[in-house]
Amino acid sequence: MEVTTPHNTKGTKKEQVRDMFNNIAHRYDFLNHFLSLGIDKMWRRKTIKEISKVAHSEILDVATGTADLAIEAVRLNPKSITGIDISEKMLSIGRKKVADKKLENIISLQIADSEKLPFEDAKFDAAMVAFGIRNFQNLEEGLHEMRRVVRDKGCVFILEFSRPEKFPVKQFYSFYSRFLLPFWGKLFSGDNSAYSYLPESIKNFPSGKELETVLLRVGYSKVKIMPLTFGIVTLYVASV
Repeated sequence: MEVTTPHNTKGTKKEQVRDMFNNIAHRYDFLNHFLSLGIDKMWRRKTIKEISKVAHSEILDVATGTADLAIEAVRLNPKSITGIDISEKMLSIGRKKVADKKLENIISLQIADSEKLPFEDAKFDAAMVAFGIRNFQNLEEGLHEMRRVVRDKGCVFILEFSRPEKFPVKQFYSFYSRFLLPFWGKLFSGDNSAYSYLPESIKNFPSGKELETVLLRVGYSKVKIMPLTFGIVTLYVASV
């Protein structure tokens, strides 16, 4: 699989992704809602609804960013939610949002590498990641690590962009992601490459049955694939 990086500069993909998100952190939440026309909130709610069907007392949120999914998961009344990310500036914004909502007793955020999680085996009931696995430097290592820290019979929930296949959504989405998304992203974030990287990373990333094959290869027992909004995103429920 081709590795897509956000910058034509030196450094590993992980370092480039960290720098990119540090650069756009100040506009990340606004752009998320603006560029998705607000539908991103519905995608997160659907993810939380699926998590509600399994054990969820202790939840890990990988690539938590500004903690939107972690905050949404509070409605499940878990004992704890641990969010990790490699971008300190994204976490800084997330911590402020958590503090403003007085959720520090439930949500804790920390710097950590998704491919080397600093937790013992089987620590969490469930793990979740929204729009983060495309940014893993080593996809299989990251997926294996999430599986490792989730308890037996638990699940990992992956919300990720995918590639619509049906007319006319496929054609519209291709035009939007190639031209409109980079234009608006650059205009509002000030980053020349961040929102050009997004469509390229989606194009080169496995989705649907391709990602299911990867998940089964690293040891998950079964995978439920749930396309959302005509296949623009997909929710994967991978059983440990």
